[in-house]
Amino acid sequence: MAGRELSGTVALVTGASSGIGAATARALAEAGAAVALVARRKERLDALAAELARSGARALALEVDVTDQAQARAAVQRTVGELGSLDVLVNNAGVMLLGPISGAPTEEWDRMIALNLQGLLYTAHAALPHLLAAAERSPRRVADLVNVSSVAGRRARSGAGVYNLTKFGVGAFSESLRQEVTARHVRVSLVEPGAVDTELVSHVRPEVREQSTRTFANVEMLEAEDVADAIRYIVTRPRRMAVNELLVRPTEQEF
Repeated sequence: MAGRELSGTVALVTGASSGIGAATARALAEAGAAVALVARRKERLDALAAELARSGARALALEVDVTDQAQARAAVQRTVGELGSLDVLVNNAGVMLLGPISGAPTEEWDRMIALNLQGLLYTAHAALPHLLAAAERSPRRVADLVNVSSVAGRRARSGAGVYNLTKFGVGAFSESLRQEVTARHVRVSLVEPGAVDTELVSHVRPEVREQSTRTFANVEMLEAEDVADAIRYIVTRPRRMAVNELLVRPTEQEF
């Protein structure tokens, strides 16, 4: 049926309690997928799961800290056990703590490395056997692993050094994994948004946030739904087509 390209599939979305993650969960559910919603804020997940259920979608809210490998593995197992399979993984959970390297509070670096890299790695590792099985046995005969990176994974800038490090790392990991599994019809895709109007910037220290606000004062920023639409496009391509990398910026963003 038109608009239900993912009917019969199961997707897991990390960072699903807000922003790009929540918008992606809605987009994939609209396309027919059952969706596992993974994040730490249970109340928000429950509200989103109830919203999706009212629209006729199957949704599973999972309170999970993906930086804990055991929790990431358990989330994948619960998804498969309760929803029946795993056809699509969207690794969206991340944090952007900008600021100069000199004098930086290094606990911010620890948080970014733990979530942007380790959380993504743990979830991908746990999901891969199920994605490979889905590619072999499901009616679609293809599975998708989408890693949400950033334009910061393509271009290093002053004041974003460790954030750049994590997002460049996501890109390198994604390409290496793509080469390993693409012949088995697991498509690995990298999505690199520019400036998006989400709460991500609210986690930044006030003085850094003010500078970022000035930088984008005259830019009409992307909405979370724009990135979700790009992800839906990627995972609904025919089996013969893989979108390996997709860079999406606000029209007015120059860098």
